[in-house]
Amino acid sequence: MIGLAATAAYLPETWMTAAEIGVASGIPESVIVEKFGLRGKHIAAPDEHVSDMSVRAAELLLGQQDLDPADIDVVLYYGSMWKDYPVWQAAPWIAHRLGCVNAYALEYANVSCGTPVALRLARNFLVAEPALRNVLLVAACRESYLIDYGNERSRFMFNFGDGAVAGLLVRDGGHELCGAHALTDGSFSLQVKVPAGGSVEPASSDSVAARRHYLDVADPGQMKGGLDEVSLPNFVAAARGALESCGAAQEDVALLCNIHMKRSMHEAIAAELGNPRAVYLDDTGHMSGVDPLLALDRAARAGELAEGDLVLLLAAGTGYTWAATVVRW
Repeated sequence: MIGLAATAAYLPETWMTAAEIGVASGIPESVIVEKFGLRGKHIAAPDEHVSDMSVRAAELLLGQQDLDPADIDVVLYYGSMWKDYPVWQAAPWIAHRLGCVNAYALEYANVSCGTPVALRLARNFLVAEPALRNVLLVAACRESYLIDYGNERSRFMFNFGDGAVAGLLVRDGGHELCGAHALTDGSFSLQVKVPAGGSVEPASSDSVAARRHYLDVADPGQMKGGLDEVSLPNFVAAARGALESCGAAQEDVALLCNIHMKRSMHEAIAAELGNPRAVYLDDTGHMSGVDPLLALDRAARAGELAEGDLVLLLAAGTGYTWAATVVRW
């Protein structure tokens, strides 16, 4: 049995309120709170990067578990693709700073789908390699800095905030990872991106002047029309597929840990799944791959989970991929 033994989270000190987001974007505070479902979000300090926040979350976890970093076998970073440097892996630097001297470090990019897919990958590592005892998962997001509040096309991303989370998967212990499912529709792949800075449009003085180094949506009308048709069914398909893979049904779900999204969509997904108890991150907003594990960490620390409870970790990420993983408490 492969299980989730521990979680921890780190959130930056600065908190941007809904009122401040409203001032920056020109959207009424009431709309930010009620429609966006956002009371506020954490903002990293200018010198606080994803590697720093990942280390903070992982140090909290290791300290709580009284675990020697030298006993970690694998360090897997699955957070935001926008890191300290371009074309650079954060995982080896994070592992080095933590003192995980016996671990190999790697990372994968699945943007906002990070948590459920990372848990699935880490579980598969441990299943495939009997010599491995554990995997330390870390993720962080600093994408509040990629938001241009003057760009109406990207307004659905105005909830993007900053923070980090860590999780420890172990062999023969913890809370069992018992099911997973994912599906992808690549027709949306070019819709959401930072347009400049890659090989298609290298950085230039013109790209900087045109503010093309912020997240943008190529065709909001086309994206909304297409996504509205498939997003809810695909969230539900990912959730039900993960539950079916472990012999469970949606009626068995004790807690839903979803990514942060507008309140109406969150409620629609919950309704399709039978309205289980759910964590809604209206004080953090969306933090790339961080959200579902942060939600689980909060619920566990609040004593809201009992032995045997099924927790559904659900996410979708631009590209577009929908994914879910089930943990049995």
